[in-house]
Amino acid sequence: MSDLTTVLINTVSVLVGLCIAVGAMLVFASKVFKVETNPLVDEVASLLPGANCGGCGFAGCASCAEAIVLSGAPINSCPVGGYDVAKQIGVVMGQEISESEKAFPFVRCQGGQAHCTTLYDYHGVESCKAALMLCDSTKGCTYGCIGLGTCVKACQFDALSMGEDGFPVVNKNLCTSCGNCIAACPNGILTFARDSEKVHVLCRSHDKGKDVKAVCEVGCIGCKKCEKACPAEAIKVTDFLAEIDQEKCTGCGACVEICPQKSIELR
Repeated sequence: MSDLTTVLINTVSVLVGLCIAVGAMLVFASKVFKVETNPLVDEVASLLPGANCGGCGFAGCASCAEAIVLSGAPINSCPVGGYDVAKQIGVVMGQEISESEKAFPFVRCQGGQAHCTTLYDYHGVESCKAALMLCDSTKGCTYGCIGLGTCVKACQFDALSMGEDGFPVVNKNLCTSCGNCIAACPNGILTFARDSEKVHVLCRSHDKGKDVKAVCEVGCIGCKKCEKACPAEAIKVTDFLAEIDQEKCTGCGACVEICPQKSIELR
């Protein structure tokens, strides 16, 4: 046998020995450091829709399942799955849940191009956040909807589109109430609202009345006429802006009738 052959045989022998040793170490490590998983986590995860949208407040569906099983998160944490998924998870977890009224994104502004002054024509990245980096707002009202569709881009379910007046329009048939559009809006224009909540203030401005009227025809001026007219004491004006306590509101429409700016809507 030549010296070269001997070297090759020895080299192969060493490599085979190393492979066997490393394999044995990996097997040993997998047993020693094995992390036991709760089978309920996998079962709950299989019931979730797999959208991984983050609407539940967790990193994804797997994290949501872990939180429900291991940390006591509500079984209805997934807004995309809704009541049907929550009910199935309840069966797995041995919990009961009653169906609650669904809430959808609602636009708290009506100061579009026809009602609110425009400071300048924006030409750049189609992003509300990008526009805010140049100025407080492209409109006279710094609290209003900028209208560049950041919320629309944040929706993974094509439930939002931009209307002709420059405001997002919600398609309730496609909306999963994940809340991504609400989180994406830099001015906080979008908020959740239930269909049973009939009266809404369509403004977010905290500017004084004279400043609001100087830039917007339909902004709340904090005159408190609505507050005085409400028989249920469901509406209060704080920092020049009317806010409605939906638990007290009866939907009588008295505030809507008396509002000089038409800033309150009855739908």
